[in-house]
Amino acid sequence: MKNGKLMLLLACCLLAPAAPLWAHCEIPCGIYGDEARFVAIAEDLTTIEKSMTQIAALAGQSDAQSANQLARWVANKEEHANRIQHVVTQYFMTQRLKEVEEGDEAMAAYTKKLVLLHKMLRGAMKCKQTVDVEEVEKMRTLLHEFKHAYQN
Repeated sequence: MKNGKLMLLLACCLLAPAAPLWAHCEIPCGIYGDEARFVAIAEDLTTIEKSMTQIAALAGQSDAQSANQLARWVANKEEHANRIQHVVTQYFMTQRLKEVEEGDEAMAAYTKKLVLLHKMLRGAMKCKQTVDVEEVEKMRTLLHEFKHAYQN
């Protein structure tokens, strides 16, 4: 009986879908660095761009293998856009940007960073909605602008 329960538990663990693991918790551990987040977003953008070009290349195909690959590229594009949104919200907005009091001279810089992060969130959404690589270029520009504002 014990072996049966153990086998059932093992089967459930092996067959249950794994929850995604994100690269950062919300405690002030100080382990993860900002530069790694900027690099990760840039890599995600490159992956989104490649996904978009592959989707465009497969769009006119009617065979099953092409349909399978098309679905996989679309899912890949979505996943990497979601990663960007996660880093923007869970890392930069909730953990790294410190709230500034109204009237503080740092309010303009704080507001600029928030606006850029919001534009990045919307840009990632647009990357999900389209296969226009121009959206990726806009995101790269926003990433550069935010990195510059963030580090100054």
